[in-house]
Formats: sequence, C-alpha cells, structure tokens
Amino acid sequence: MSHPVPQPVKLADDITRQLGQLADHLSQLPAPQAAQVIARVLDPEAGVLSRVTHLVITGSHFAKGEAERGVLPAEVWLALGRAANELHDIGLDLDEHQDLLKDLGARPAATAAAKPVAPAPLVARRHR
Repeated sequence: MSHPVPQPVKLADDITRQLGQLADHLSQLPAPQAAQVIARVLDPEAGVLSRVTHLVITGSHFAKGEAERGVLPAEVWLALGRAANELHDIGLDLDEHQDLLKDLGARPAATAAAKPVAPAPLVARRHR
C-alpha cells in the first residue's frame, strides 16, 4: 500500500511543474509580454524570486535547528544560508532593472519593435 503524499510536498511538486510551464511560455512570448512576466517574477515584494528567497531562508532556519540537534550536518544549514544570501543579493541586483522591464512590458508590441534599445555588450562587469 502506497503512502499518500503530504500536502506541502504536493504543493512543491505543483509549483515546480508550473514554473516549468511558465518558462516554456516565456520562451514563446513577444517581447512586451515576456518583459511583463519577467517583471512580475522579479517583483521585489510579491515576485517568484522574493518568495523563493523567503522559502530558502525558512529552510535555512529549519536546517539550523536540525543541525543544532545533530539531525543534519552543519554544512546543510550553512549551504542553505549561503543560498539565501546569494538569492537576496541577486534580487537586489535585479531590482534596479525592474522599472525598465515594467516600461517595456507596458509598450504596445509595435512600439517595442520600432524603437530597439541600442545593442549592449553581452558581458558586463558587476561592481561591488
């Protein structure tokens, strides 16, 4: 007899599937719609990235408690903490582009195609 999957595990599976579907759709959208989707995903208040960051932070707190009890190695807690910090930093880096993405998403498709942004080098250096 198989054991039922707990609701939170099913929820995680469903979210993972839906994120894959969103990525598939994103690759086929016109630029303004793709920009709208990306802007929503990266929204610092309610976007997917901020929610995933919060989830990893919560996982880090869980792992810390389990590491302190000896159930998990401390490396698991440290790795989740690093991941949370990195995701937070990435969110901050992307936040500065939020308005540009929103503006591009608000343009009609013809306007977006008529006024292309000047080409930029594909490699940019981050300044810290």
